[in-house]
Amino acid sequence: MKISRRSVLAGAAAVPALAALSAGSAQAAPLRTAPSGTGLRVGVGIADVTGPVAENGMMGYSSFDQVAEGLHQRTRARAYVFADAADTRVVYVCVDTCMVFQSVHDEVIRRLHTAFGGAYTERNVMLTAVHSHAACGGASHDYAYTLANLGFQPLTFQAEVDGIVEAITAAHDDLAPGTVAYGRSELTDASVNRSRIAFDRNPQRDKDYYPLGIDSSMRTLRITRSGTDVGAINWFATHCASLTNENLLISGDNKGAASYFWEHDGEGVRYLDGAPGFVAAFPQTNSGDMSPNLHLEPGKGPTDDEFENARIIGERQVAAARNAFADAETMSATTVDSRVMYLDMANQVVDGRFTPDGQQRRTAPACVGAAMSAGSTEDGPALPLFPEGARNPLVDALGGMNAPVPNWLADAQAPKLVLVAVGLLPPDGWVPHVLKIQILRIGDVYVVGGPAEFTIVSGLRIRRTVAEELGVPLENVIFQGYANSYSSYCTTPEEYEAQQYEGGSTLFGRNTLPAYQQGYAALAAAMHTGADVPRGPAPRDMSGFQPNFGPEVPVDAPLAGRQFGDVLVQPASTASAGTQVAVEFVTGHPKNNLHRGGTFFEVQREDGARWLRHADDGDWSTKFRWRREGSNASVARITWDVPAGTPAGTYRIQHFGDRKNPDGSITAFTGTSAPFTV
Repeated sequence: MKISRRSVLAGAAAVPALAALSAGSAQAAPLRTAPSGTGLRVGVGIADVTGPVAENGMMGYSSFDQVAEGLHQRTRARAYVFADAADTRVVYVCVDTCMVFQSVHDEVIRRLHTAFGGAYTERNVMLTAVHSHAACGGASHDYAYTLANLGFQPLTFQAEVDGIVEAITAAHDDLAPGTVAYGRSELTDASVNRSRIAFDRNPQRDKDYYPLGIDSSMRTLRITRSGTDVGAINWFATHCASLTNENLLISGDNKGAASYFWEHDGEGVRYLDGAPGFVAAFPQTNSGDMSPNLHLEPGKGPTDDEFENARIIGERQVAAARNAFADAETMSATTVDSRVMYLDMANQVVDGRFTPDGQQRRTAPACVGAAMSAGSTEDGPALPLFPEGARNPLVDALGGMNAPVPNWLADAQAPKLVLVAVGLLPPDGWVPHVLKIQILRIGDVYVVGGPAEFTIVSGLRIRRTVAEELGVPLENVIFQGYANSYSSYCTTPEEYEAQQYEGGSTLFGRNTLPAYQQGYAALAAAMHTGADVPRGPAPRDMSGFQPNFGPEVPVDAPLAGRQFGDVLVQPASTASAGTQVAVEFVTGHPKNNLHRGGTFFEVQREDGARWLRHADDGDWSTKFRWRREGSNASVARITWDVPAGTPAGTYRIQHFGDRKNPDGSITAFTGTSAPFTV
């Protein structure tokens, strides 16, 4: 019997597969300043988190075939520190990655403790991801999330941790008196509900809150100092999956694009100049069932070009955020606060207050359902990680994944058709089960962080729970998914019954959401009264055994008769807006030097006796592609789509490469194209 990609027919046969594990700008009005003496201080920071852009599996679609071959745009961490008059602090970070894994979270917290003592801890630091499906993979210590990457990738992990810590440090150093304002706008043409069948199972009260079947709210914090806007955090629910699983270039996708367009605002490269300037983050909320593919097909909608779609969906988010930014009102409160708790989601007893039938229920150890394996037709099919006849060396090293599914677990997960009981696989499950939930207070706003992909109604119910406990308006509570760790999806119990992709990916069973609601109610009640809550069990440490079966970087050799940095393809002598400039260089492997905080190339403009950087590998208009020639030679292809408004003049492209020598040392080199006229 066939298993559809979106739902599972009763009695469908299980398959030995663990598949996809996620599957025009308005001018802002002048801001009314807050009363003096409020004591609120704010700081912003930004840093590069780009990992290996070649011969490294990408994260999001869990496809063996999606191995990076270059860079579309560098990925960034954007950090914001808020401190009140009592110097109580919270840190909010948004990263252009697919997920923030527990491994990254824990190492970031450890390094912050080393650098700042007790100022920044797991309690007051929230790390979130935009969920780009074009990000580097391999940062997790949880085996289920590194299967397609053939294991843990230290370069990815190190780049993410280093960049996040650098962004927080920059925001810490940037702290100064400021004001925060909160605004909201509507955005109805940047998302579509990809699981309407499941959504329609929810009670009418929930559906009435979302009459279009989407979460159309753009919620924005406007951050200002001395009358100058220095940052914005812009929450909107849409999957960061405009780029398909056929794309092989690392990118922040539509949300990375949105940040870039607002931060640059037509001013060109700014990231390498030291000062952060204006820092604009575009985080997720409850986007588990929100797709940017408006035609409900990968890479389709608004156009049939995936990069154009990423640009358009990004620009639409910017336009909506600017509207919310312009209408933002300074918050009446300047209090900063935080609460955190760890829940063992595999073993939660849930009070009837939070369950649909009013009865006490339980969660269960994590299981992957057939609907999860089948995938999401709207954002990308889930290719089985074990096609017939293929083997995964990581699975072999871990002893296989054929643990039997006991009857009690099958019953607890019903009506899910369980394929793999990932929570029972040795040594302690292949996905995390002790998970962090968190609430940050920033003035009048409460940011509720959850470690999964929550559907819009799941997020709504958590917001209602928190708002009721705190006694604040619902609109003052913002839900933040993809926070601090990752455990696939969370649907409502009613949506779970449909066993669409999102329900099959809700690991801990039908009562996953009620268990979260119960935890958030305790956090909110404690915040309301000023009490503390028990931390809960410690998240497990899986760092001890992390095999890596990715390819080794060989010694580099130039093409026959060539030297490193030689130009193989020169640009045309003239270019104009709307045309593409293309250059190819003899290069080394990009893993030899990630150039994190730097660039693999520059588009340079002649200025008298100087050549000034005009664009680089962080810009929307450029692409860096790498390919292997033979066993040891590499070629870098750099393209620049000349934007409208590019100043006339003489330009060239300079490549910064690195080669691995026979003794293992790395040597830098440069290559420079012939000049051309724009």
